[in-house]
Amino acid sequence: MSPELPAILAGIFVASFASGLAGFAFNLVGAGILFHFLPPQETAPVMVVASLLIQGTTLGVVRQHMRWSAIRPFVLGGILGTPVGVAILGQAAPGAIVAFIGLLLVCYAGYMLARIVLRLAPPVIRAGVAADAGVGFAGGILGGLGGFSGALPVMWGDLKGLRKDEARAVFQPFIVAMQAVAAVALFAGGFFTRDSAVLLATMLPVLAAGTWLGLRAYRVIPAEGFRVVLLGLLFLSGLSLVL
Repeated sequence: MSPELPAILAGIFVASFASGLAGFAFNLVGAGILFHFLPPQETAPVMVVASLLIQGTTLGVVRQHMRWSAIRPFVLGGILGTPVGVAILGQAAPGAIVAFIGLLLVCYAGYMLARIVLRLAPPVIRAGVAADAGVGFAGGILGGLGGFSGALPVMWGDLKGLRKDEARAVFQPFIVAMQAVAAVALFAGGFFTRDSAVLLATMLPVLAAGTWLGLRAYRVIPAEGFRVVLLGLLFLSGLSLVL
């Protein structure tokens, strides 16, 4: 057994719990740990497939709140952006990818958490379909870089003032669609290897356990607490990537 495997599996458990609780963040939290052991090019296929499994099995939590008219612009934009992200993944330096994503998360989540501490009302943005598609396109690029497609839609939903179930009903189906597209693109790009398959098979039990516990927590956490958890996960994930 690889000496790093226990730490990797512990990271996967924490990430799957976060995903079950918040509806996203598996790749963000997991990357904060896995990137210390493996480069993005090796972790990307594993994280994308694992996230797809989690998101696909937990969609039932928000199915009654899903509206295709709200999801469609994000998905269409994301489909166009994913190949761009995969192309960048094949050319960019791993350190640059990690630092960019980490800095983005730290700046946004830190700012929003500071507003909560200072008891300032969160800024609410009014934007239309074109802006949603643009966020989806950028999210698709991040998805192609390693399955980080959920970060920007989550931030965008927070800025638009979406309610707990309403927000999750938009960004979770978007993540499922983008992870499926990213998985195909990464396979076509030659990123999947035998080692990827072995690691994915090894992590399945901790994926299931973490996701189950996260879903139980989601059902009892209040709306405002959910928002704080959401932002806290974003901030800690970003901080772990920057440091």
